[in-house]
Amino acid sequence: MAIYEYYCPTCRNTFERLRPMSEATVATQCGSGHRAERTISNFAVTASEDGGNVAQMDPGFAASGGCACGGGGCGCSN
Repeated sequence: MAIYEYYCPTCRNTFERLRPMSEATVATQCGSGHRAERTISNFAVTASEDGGNVAQMDPGFAASGGCACGGGGCGCSN
């Protein structure tokens, strides 16, 4: 099970649903019964208390040339 974000164009409302991964792209209904489609979820990376980012908190991560996008496979040159 995973949490997916959906948008209802009638209500102009965004909401989350816990659904099986096999049903991720299947349309669902909002709380008012309107058809809602899955949207791309936004996420945030927060800084540590000392102002460093995630890569700076783990010296091994930065030293290995890893990237915050998932191991350097994204082509971000890190």
